[in-house]
Amino acid sequence: MDPSLYKDFKTSRGFNYHYLAVAPQQNLPYLLFVHGFPSMSYDWRHQVPYFKDLGYGLIVPDMLGYGGTSIPTDTESYRRSLVCKDLVELLDAGDAKRCIVVGHDWGSYVTARLADLYEDRFIAFAFFAVGYAPPNPDFDIDQVLAWTKQVVGYELLGYWKFFSDADAPVLIEKNFESFDSLLYADDASLWKTDLAPSGVFRAWIEAEKTTAVGPWISEEERKIHSEILLQGGLAGPVCWYKVATSGIMNDDDKGVPIRSPAVSKPVFFGATSKDAICIPKLQIPVTQKACPNLIVREFDSGHWAQLEKKDEVNKELGAWFTAILASASASA
Repeated sequence: MDPSLYKDFKTSRGFNYHYLAVAPQQNLPYLLFVHGFPSMSYDWRHQVPYFKDLGYGLIVPDMLGYGGTSIPTDTESYRRSLVCKDLVELLDAGDAKRCIVVGHDWGSYVTARLADLYEDRFIAFAFFAVGYAPPNPDFDIDQVLAWTKQVVGYELLGYWKFFSDADAPVLIEKNFESFDSLLYADDASLWKTDLAPSGVFRAWIEAEKTTAVGPWISEEERKIHSEILLQGGLAGPVCWYKVATSGIMNDDDKGVPIRSPAVSKPVFFGATSKDAICIPKLQIPVTQKACPNLIVREFDSGHWAQLEKKDEVNKELGAWFTAILASASASA
């Protein structure tokens, strides 16, 4: 990622956002890429040059808590409605009037809220791994764990509790190699046994266990990612989980309008077939129900499709962009 392409913007609530910015060519729109945990703008390193060369504008921020962006450690700051407002202010400051959003992981949750709160501001919405997530003022992590165990045979989000523990940031930083190797494991099935169920990820890290990392991330890329993440620490990033487990997300979702359909604009969902947590058979029906103008593409990958299947992701996204822009032009 070219450092010369980065800018900084201060939001109305006083947070700095560090972001890659490229102006569009040939009247093409901007693409807003929104990463998740434990990522940063660097996670879109395979998409940025591809779509830049095609002439698309790019806005690729380090999200709140990461990289060169502000890293508050109070959970309230990570309310999705406030983060969405930050991003809209960022787009407005850059005069990015025509924009398509692409989210991954927690970035998909943010993309869903951008659709709920600011749908008219955008052309279309793309989700990877995590599909559209409706507002849920009644979210209860223990109920979700019990339900997922019943439906798929194991708890899916037990690690959310670990990341919400007070000692999690220090424990992760102390045993970072253990943490990092499991998140980017070559064997995606390890997430089913050693990450998802309650207590197992903490046990993995405390035992300083490691595993082989996927060949789709080089040692140099891991080094760059690790150095950026550890420089800012994990106390900010884990707040994305604390928002959900603390009840703050429930309160925030009370202010989100419930609509049917939830998203009328075009939607792309990139499902990840080997993902043991964001399981396509659970993600796709929810997204289909909420988004009638939906196209689904399933990638033979684990969670990190934009890294593992970079060429396929770029090709499929590019074809979808072309199709929706042609349709919009024809109906204008």
